[in-house]
Amino acid sequence: MNMQLPIYMDHNATTPVDPRVFEAMRPYFLEVFGNAASRGHSFGWEAEAAVDKARQQVAALLNARPDAIVWTSGATEANNLAVKGIADAAWHRGRHLITQVTEHKAVLDCCKRMARHGCDLTFLPVDRFGRIDLNQLRDSIRTDTILVSIMWANNEIGTIQEIRQIGQLCRERGVVFHTDATQAVGKVPIDVEADNIDLLSLSGHKFYGPKGCGCLFVRNKPAKIDLTPLLDGGGHERGYRSGTLNVPGIVGVGAACELAKNEMPGEIPRLRTLRDRLQAGIMNAVPGVLVNGYEPNRLPHMTNLSFEGVDHDELLAALFGIAVSSGSACTSASLEPSYVLSALGLPERLAFPSLRFALGKRNTATEVDFVIDRLSHAVGRLRGV
Repeated sequence: MNMQLPIYMDHNATTPVDPRVFEAMRPYFLEVFGNAASRGHSFGWEAEAAVDKARQQVAALLNARPDAIVWTSGATEANNLAVKGIADAAWHRGRHLITQVTEHKAVLDCCKRMARHGCDLTFLPVDRFGRIDLNQLRDSIRTDTILVSIMWANNEIGTIQEIRQIGQLCRERGVVFHTDATQAVGKVPIDVEADNIDLLSLSGHKFYGPKGCGCLFVRNKPAKIDLTPLLDGGGHERGYRSGTLNVPGIVGVGAACELAKNEMPGEIPRLRTLRDRLQAGIMNAVPGVLVNGYEPNRLPHMTNLSFEGVDHDELLAALFGIAVSSGSACTSASLEPSYVLSALGLPERLAFPSLRFALGKRNTATEVDFVIDRLSHAVGRLRGV
């Protein structure tokens, strides 16, 4: 099989728009350009019908009610709406929020902002594999706890939390449960009813949809979740999110959800096989490699590996033509290891030289074997062996 560089293995960062998604979106840029809130003519009616269809497509993937889907600009906005919206709306009932130390910054920073406005925060630790302790969560819930926010699957290490049990615990204690499912939607099955979800965030560009569009699932049956909106204006999206809807983007998210629902049963085992081939090949060829994350229950398409005795910048440079993500985070003032890997208890010598491989639809076994070969030579050269 022919293979071309560069090879893209960073699908947790973003994914290419599926050509079928693009074709579904195309008419809504040029022909069906109406405002979905314009109720007085056919241009608006057509746009509104497209938005309603997309709601149904998203709802079908999540086993949700279509009227529980609130459109946003993506998961970051959805997380902000969930955390800040609950904190403000439930202010009279309590001010205690619970999350975990390895949560995405879009949740962590929201919680920290609410702390500056008077909320009390609990950050649950994680074990070596990135899992929270359900007993510790149970003990952390107080009479004034108003929200538990635990991500479905970690973006760096792929560890999947025990979402259904967490949701059940929150329901028993009368606490709203939010999950940032950005990395899980379209990758693993999700059922908001069986999984006891009250609020769920997603972003289209993580599963072959467009950038700049996502949604927040807001449970409205048997009881409506009370959220204070972030944006004031025309009262769109049942008052949760004002602003003219991004109809092309919404159509694209809906199309991506329908494709994911239809193709996940075949794509999950294919990607898991490729991921296992990549991980096993690297570990067989390169000594001193550590797998980060919970192998029995993690996202099927990715792995995070630490390479002891290698400078991570030099390693990335040696992998020119292969798009992967480093587990370290650079700031303008300092160079620090990933806060996720540090939370697992990894020392800097392992947290710094880590790589995240996230496979996708277009990746092949030929590419995997090429990456194994390139990586083994690069690590050997950098270690001087």
